[in-house]
Amino acid sequence: MTLVSPLQHVHKKGIFGDCEDNNAKNLIKISEVKNLLIFQIVQYKKSNISLKDIKIDELNLNNEAPKVTFNNETRILWISPNNWLLTSKKQELRANINQIFNETDFAITDLSHSRAVIELEGENTKEVLKKGCPFNFNELNKNTCINSVFNGITITIDMMDDSPNKVRLYVLRSFGESLYHSITDACLEFGYKNI
Repeated sequence: MTLVSPLQHVHKKGIFGDCEDNNAKNLIKISEVKNLLIFQIVQYKKSNISLKDIKIDELNLNNEAPKVTFNNETRILWISPNNWLLTSKKQELRANINQIFNETDFAITDLSHSRAVIELEGENTKEVLKKGCPFNFNELNKNTCINSVFNGITITIDMMDDSPNKVRLYVLRSFGESLYHSITDACLEFGYKNI
């Protein structure tokens, strides 16, 4: 089976927007993250298992808002109490997840093919997000995440770095193109480069 990218018809490489007076290194970089393993993990209320006893890819499930636990290839985003989003480039984790998380204590949902993931990187990334999202981005720091909306589209924002600003936006696949167009419109003022 061939994986069809959610943004394959709209994400074209190139430089766009107000680029004439901007140094190429100051442009916002936009990319689509493909082949990412995405699982939602929810611990049932009746579960008595301690989260300290559970590790996946050497990471614990952190129940502290809005923290992200991470290593080089895997990130675990806190979504709400006892609810996490696991993302990883390591496809072999798919087999381990069902062994690690007992079905009597956890609900596990594979979201890998139902999400579009857009990555923004650059000095003005937060300014772009401020244009369509009501969140106070001065409070969003490295390795934290939030659920919010961007121009009416529900998204999860993962702040991966703050030097330069680098975020991943997770959205339902069916809203991927709409979010992409909203984000690129917001980037025009600063100039952006699709990679």
